[in-house]
Amino acid sequence: MSETRQKRAGGRRPGVSGTREAILAAAQHSFAEQGYTATTIRGVAAAAGVDPALVLQFFGNKDKLFDTALRADPPVRSLTALVHDGDLADLGQRLTRRYLELWEAPGTGARLLAVVRGVSASPSASAMVASFMSDEVMLPLARAIGADRAELRANLTGAHLLGVATARYVLRVEPLASLEREHLVAILAPLVQRYLSGDLD
Repeated sequence: MSETRQKRAGGRRPGVSGTREAILAAAQHSFAEQGYTATTIRGVAAAAGVDPALVLQFFGNKDKLFDTALRADPPVRSLTALVHDGDLADLGQRLTRRYLELWEAPGTGARLLAVVRGVSASPSASAMVASFMSDEVMLPLARAIGADRAELRANLTGAHLLGVATARYVLRVEPLASLEREHLVAILAPLVQRYLSGDLD
């Protein structure tokens, strides 16, 4: 049997391991570069070097592929670890700085961009992004800070930082887009700190 027929029969690239990981990596790249709407099962399959049927076999449909791509070792997970790396009193500064660093790093920035683009792509994509943000950022942060009204504090923190990031990195609104990062940290940190530990009444 020829190599081509072996590939079709098994649906996998002969002799190559990590097929699922290759598909997932291709999907993450496509969602980040092209957005949810323009990404297709066929395009992801072509980038991964597999048959489209194999993508469906592993992930079911595009929605499930998008959800898996979002949740595969998400960069924002590192944010909640900052709670235990120092005092709550200066968490606002550490959290703000790290969040902006994630947006400005090539790999993680592209994945965060895919999250933001997914919100407006379709109702199903928006629901998956909301669930992802709750599971991976808001609830872990609320549990970690352990303050009164912790979920509200986490929601306010996340909403504020996401809004700033959208204006700075996605819409490129000036002069915010060109502001030096540490200058922006100095401006944002006191506001974020209030959400985390200040008086909300």
